[in-house]
Amino acid sequence: MAPELSLYSIKAVMILADDGTRVFAKYYSPPHQAAASLPGPLTNPFADVKAQKTFEKGLVEKTMKQNSDILLYDNHIVLYKAESDVTMYVVGSPDENEVLLYNVILTIRDSLHLLLKQSIDKRTLVECYDILSLAMDEIIDDGVILETDPSIVVTRVSKAPTNDVQIGRIDPFSEQGVNQLAQMGRNKLSDWLRQGL
Repeated sequence: MAPELSLYSIKAVMILADDGTRVFAKYYSPPHQAAASLPGPLTNPFADVKAQKTFEKGLVEKTMKQNSDILLYDNHIVLYKAESDVTMYVVGSPDENEVLLYNVILTIRDSLHLLLKQSIDKRTLVECYDILSLAMDEIIDDGVILETDPSIVVTRVSKAPTNDVQIGRIDPFSEQGVNQLAQMGRNKLSDWLRQGL
């Protein structure tokens, strides 16, 4: 019998320090399974923080001994990437597509490199936790993969500051004011065309 297809591909996404401490962790369960109270495949194995910490500790110990990017741990497929003093993890069900999960972990790594413009380490991630959270929410929402293109994630998370003149300071009836308004219009139009709107 073929496995059921679902958009809910991700069970958890984590960034853990080398000593096993959490930098970022988010666990997902499909909304229709959260209400299920029967034991079996529908229950969430990461229902409480104690179970999550136990899973994370075992995962760090297991990945310390590995040198690949994928492993099967506790009946879950885990893809991971190590960066300086942290490791990023994406956890999926055992019948999930490994290539899809691998694209997600690469998107997370590449997006963070582009957004932070420096190495991905524990200190930088803690200092820029807001950017990290926004990026993760753009990539994954409730276990559903939304985006796998790092450049799109970066444009959605960070908007470059504009050097536009404040409209309140422009005298629209002077020649200079008309020129400034026309330039602002051209800039906005070119921005929209670059974004594909």
